[in-house]
Amino acid sequence: MELRNIDATLAVAPQMQPEELAGLAAQGFAAVICNRPDGEEPGQPPLDEMRRAAQEEGLAFHHVPVAGGLFPPAAVAAFAAIRRGTQGKVLAYCRTGTRSATLDALANIHGLSVEERLANAKAAGYDLSALADRMATGD
Repeated sequence: MELRNIDATLAVAPQMQPEELAGLAAQGFAAVICNRPDGEEPGQPPLDEMRRAAQEEGLAFHHVPVAGGLFPPAAVAAFAAIRRGTQGKVLAYCRTGTRSATLDALANIHGLSVEERLANAKAAGYDLSALADRMATGD
């Protein structure tokens, strides 16, 4: 499992397997967010298996799917609400981690500048510079 910390309260990861959720609660995680549509590609674990594995570990499980490079305001708002409402760290995952990092940058729950959000994503290995204008306008 490849966790990439965006900040002290959020890590993102590429697609995970159910067994990789074991031990996350002991690391301070309280919730998992899946940002992939269920069945997006062959070999992807079914959403129900991921939810069950998370709940067996005592983790809340949320599904905020985004696809096609689109980040609708409702998905950004849902991601932000989960982040704000979770006591403890959140792990968000998608195919590569980029969608999850993007949702976090757009949600901006900590009120960071565009530069700070880009720097956090870059430190985790994600180049979100193409979204700088959208981050600046808050759209």
